[in-house]
Amino acid sequence: MTVTPVPSIREATLPPHAPLPEYYANEDDHQRFVRRIFDDTAVDYERVERMLALGTGPWYRRQALRRAGLVAGMRVLDVGIGTGLVAREALALLGPGGQLTGVDPSPGMMAQVRAPGIELLQGRAEALPVGEAGVDFLSMGYAMRHLSDLRAAFAEFARVLRPGGRLLLLEITRPEGRLARRLLRGYMRAVVPVAARWVTGHADTAHLWRYYWDTIEACVQPTQVMQALSDAGFADVRRHVELGVFSEYTARKANT
Repeated sequence: MTVTPVPSIREATLPPHAPLPEYYANEDDHQRFVRRIFDDTAVDYERVERMLALGTGPWYRRQALRRAGLVAGMRVLDVGIGTGLVAREALALLGPGGQLTGVDPSPGMMAQVRAPGIELLQGRAEALPVGEAGVDFLSMGYAMRHLSDLRAAFAEFARVLRPGGRLLLLEITRPEGRLARRLLRGYMRAVVPVAARWVTGHADTAHLWRYYWDTIEACVQPTQVMQALSDAGFADVRRHVELGVFSEYTARKANT
C-alpha cells in the first residue's frame, strides 16, 4: 500500500521569496517591516515611482489592464492598492457604471489615494475583507513580492472572483540574462536609492527601493507563480512580458 504523506505547513505555503535577514528576522517581523516602511514612505512614493518609470507608468498600467480584459461597468478589486496607481487607470476604463474597491495593509499608503468613488479597506491579500464571488476583475500591482503566502493569497483571489472573473498581477521579474540582471541590479539597488534620497531627503525611501530589488532578485520563478494560480483554480493562466522585466500574469476563474 502506498501512503501519500500529508504536506507540512512549510510545504503547503509558498512565500514569494526566501527570508531577507537584512530587513527582518521572521515572518511576523516581515509584515511589520512592510507596513512600517510603506507607511513611512507613502508621501514620497509616487514622486520616486515617476522618476523610476520615466513617466510611462500610467500608459503602461492602462494597456496592461486592457490586455487583461478590463472593460466598462465591471466590479473591480485592487489588492495592494497603495497610493492608487493602478486603480486610477482602472477607473478611467470602468466608466460611471463600474465599481472599484481597494485593499491594502498600509493606512499611510491608502491615505495618499487621490481618486473619487473608491472604497478603501484595510486588509491583507491572504485574508481579503470582502465577500465571495462578488468581483468581476481583480488586480494587484507590484505587491506580490510583499505577501507572506502566494497560495493563500491566490485562494482568496479565487474566492472573491465570480466564475469567469478575470485576474491581472503586475510584477517586476528578474531578467534572464546575466548582463541585464547586473544592469538592473545596479540601477535599482544603487542609482534609484541614491536618487530617491536626493529627491525626498528621507533615508527610509532609499531603504525601500533597495528592498525592492532584493525582493525581485530573490523572488520565486514565474513558472511557480503560474502553477500556484492553476492550483488555486484559475484557467488560461498566462504571462506576458514587456522589456524583459515587466510581467503581466493573467488568468480566468474557472466556471466550475
